[in-house]
Amino acid sequence: MKATIDWTGNASFRATSGTGHSVQLDGPPDHGGENLGPRPMEMLLMGLGGCASFDVMSILKKSRQDVTACHTELEAERADAVPSVFTRIHLHFVVTGDNLKENLVKRAVNLSAEKYCSASIMLEKAGVEITHSHEIRVPDPS
Repeated sequence: MKATIDWTGNASFRATSGTGHSVQLDGPPDHGGENLGPRPMEMLLMGLGGCASFDVMSILKKSRQDVTACHTELEAERADAVPSVFTRIHLHFVVTGDNLKENLVKRAVNLSAEKYCSASIMLEKAGVEITHSHEIRVPDPS
């Protein structure tokens, strides 16, 4: 896996993945940023959410669950001192679908957390407290 980062001025950078996808990163205005893109730590948090969500959906599909939507909310706390690392992250999965089985949704979240999500497991090994919760919703009939 490869990526490149190119400075684009002030506190702004263009990050490009090895597969050719790009995203603009930027620092906060008080550090020369212009709010042109997410902060690098936000990207890290979003990467964790994407990794975990990918796992949960993959496991639920293999379990033949009729999922119509999966929304993951992440909330993180950071240390007050430099380096301002993540100290705690909570992931809340809102899974919508028809006749979803509680035990299978819970299993998917737990398997992601304990076995499959490389980002989550890596951050936990670095000392970040990561917690998970989930809820099941029925699709809106309209």
